[in-house]
Amino acid sequence: MADRHQALTPSLAGSYLEAAIVSLDRHHTSPKEFTLENDRVESRAKVVWDSADKRVRAAWANNDDATRDGAYAFALAATELLRGLFAIQRAETLTGADYYIAPLGQNIEDLENWIRLEVSGTNLDKNKVRYRLQAKVEQARQGNSNLPAIAVVVGFKAQLILIETVIE
Repeated sequence: MADRHQALTPSLAGSYLEAAIVSLDRHHTSPKEFTLENDRVESRAKVVWDSADKRVRAAWANNDDATRDGAYAFALAATELLRGLFAIQRAETLTGADYYIAPLGQNIEDLENWIRLEVSGTNLDKNKVRYRLQAKVEQARQGNSNLPAIAVVVGFKAQLILIETVIE
């Protein structure tokens, strides 16, 4: 991912991948099919991974951190796959977002091409994933920014990734 996403260094992308693997291992064995809902349009993606070893599990023993950082990997991959958007920069505090994303090939210096990406991860059931999406949409709406936004919630246990355009 670091090759395509300017806001991800190789180390950070690797860290997010480790967190995602630990979060997947918590509930599943490889491979698993995830449902992706992009503004309520459903598709499926097969997720294949190698299980985490003891050292990686120990490094990511904090479930909250692993779920949050693993969700970044899934959210960025899903927005790349479904919308052709790539991480440009980490967002500042209180913007109602975690990352700024933009289409590949756009002038990344032009803020008008940027979109805020608000991300959350959870280990709860599908109904709770949907509820969390509404909370993230509202968080993006309340953010201190006039840029458009997308909210993504990754449900590791539910095998569900929800993506919604935030309408002001």
